[in-house]
Amino acid sequence: MAKKTAKKTKGSEKAQENTPVGRDLQIVNIVVSSSLEHSIPLEKMAATLSNTEYNPEQFPGLVIRIKDPKTSALIFSSGKIVCTGARSIQKVEESIQKIIESLQKIGIKITIKPKITIQNMVAAGSIGMDLNLNVLAMKLPNTEYEPEQFPGLVYKLIEAKATFLLFSNGKVVCTGTKSEAEANAALDKLIVILKKLK
Repeated sequence: MAKKTAKKTKGSEKAQENTPVGRDLQIVNIVVSSSLEHSIPLEKMAATLSNTEYNPEQFPGLVIRIKDPKTSALIFSSGKIVCTGARSIQKVEESIQKIIESLQKIGIKITIKPKITIQNMVAAGSIGMDLNLNVLAMKLPNTEYEPEQFPGLVYKLIEAKATFLLFSNGKVVCTGTKSEAEANAALDKLIVILKKLK
């Protein structure tokens, strides 16, 4: 059975190499903000829970690391939260639930279902074609390209409110969008622009 799967993966990799339509995009990180609508005693939390970091002299928030799903959250004494690292909204909700369970251990009961606001999504994938970054840096507006410092080209796609990191092998990273649909729409726009320049 394992042999079959390996064969399949190899085949699909090859197909992606040969077809310029080998476009794919996966969400790799979602940054969200939320509020527990309850004041949080950060010092007590840091003293009681092992998976926390708190240095109030350096930063007013407490960092809590969650093993499953693998995420991190910043918690402020006001009850505001910023959570990063999840790859789906379901995983974000699971992470916030774990934080609520951790707070119960120190006697804080959160009775509301916190509202989640997506601040940013990071998606990574491929557009299925090689890119000449030197040419793109000259022809595209809103780009930054310094190959001696970093191998990728930064391209701001203003109309899609997205920023792309483009690599010569066709790999891309997209940030700035707030949903999977927005990220995919931005990638489609990018591909249309790049094909016009070819």
